[in-house]
Amino acid sequence: MSDDSELVLVDALPVPAVVIGADERVRRINHHAQSLIGTDCTGWHYITALRQPGVLDAVEASLRDGGHRKARFLGSDGARDTTWDVTLVGAVLPAGRAVVLTFQDITAVEEAGQMRRDFIANVSHELRTPLTAVLGFIETLRGPARDDPAARDRFLDIMEKEAGRMHRLVEDLLSLSRVEDQERNRPRALVDLPQVIDGTLDALRPMAEDRGMQIAWTPPAHSIRVAGDASQLAQVVTNLVENAVKYGRRDSTITVALSDPAPETSLRQHGVRLSVTDEGEGIPVHHIARLTERFYRVDTHRSREIGGTGLGLAIVKHIVNRHRGRLRVASELGKGSTFTVILPTQDIETPAEPG
Repeated sequence: MSDDSELVLVDALPVPAVVIGADERVRRINHHAQSLIGTDCTGWHYITALRQPGVLDAVEASLRDGGHRKARFLGSDGARDTTWDVTLVGAVLPAGRAVVLTFQDITAVEEAGQMRRDFIANVSHELRTPLTAVLGFIETLRGPARDDPAARDRFLDIMEKEAGRMHRLVEDLLSLSRVEDQERNRPRALVDLPQVIDGTLDALRPMAEDRGMQIAWTPPAHSIRVAGDASQLAQVVTNLVENAVKYGRRDSTITVALSDPAPETSLRQHGVRLSVTDEGEGIPVHHIARLTERFYRVDTHRSREIGGTGLGLAIVKHIVNRHRGRLRVASELGKGSTFTVILPTQDIETPAEPG
């Protein structure tokens, strides 16, 4: 096979590939590599073409001894940074020694690893604060406050609050884990959505009334059924309404509404809209896109003060995804926020026409 034929094979590779000759210049670069590097650098010196120290060192060494090496290349696709594993293989062409570089995109693997590290760091941070407080109060109760009933009662109240915070966090972590495990398994049971909402709101009204808030909800006159998991749909309502109670203004109204089935462009089929609207301070626009990230909080201090774990909307997102639905957030500063869940409908029953 001729030298040119071997180089032409590089163009057929489904991954970015570059051939650097013995003269240290780029002999061939396929279109995938051109997109990655940003230009056709055929004939350029490899230092000018590649420019990343780790890759340059590996090329130099492979040109010298013809060995195999690995390196890391950092790129960008315009929307995000990308990471590539580079495999360098020494080759001998009729024109002399060469090095073939192939690039494998490992961006998703790197992002998953970073997400795992961030998750562990966040969980550790969230647990460390209440644990430190509880351990400190235990030490105080065994020492200086041993015979001080007033201090003992105050410390026990704080310890109970911190223990409750840890309990909520663990419960939400377990719930998130279960939801993620089931996310690819679409639920098939038919659920009467108004009935689920009714039962869930009955349990939440005392919490709202403690803050002087009212929950406005008028159930539809007919059944609306969706293919769903009743307990998970109840959890969606619970998380959204609890957020509205926590972040809404005292003595305000939380409005829960369920639309009639209608064509939904985002679902490409009929669907219903379940919305929860509060009269709180609203959410700045730049926060909205990140609300469903784990442990993301608009106001970290306030969220912790009122018992938020930062996982509620992440759980909602995964449940909605499992039901092949959509989650939408609209907010206006000073006026409040509306969280809307769009769910596909099935077997809609409507009242019979009067005879």
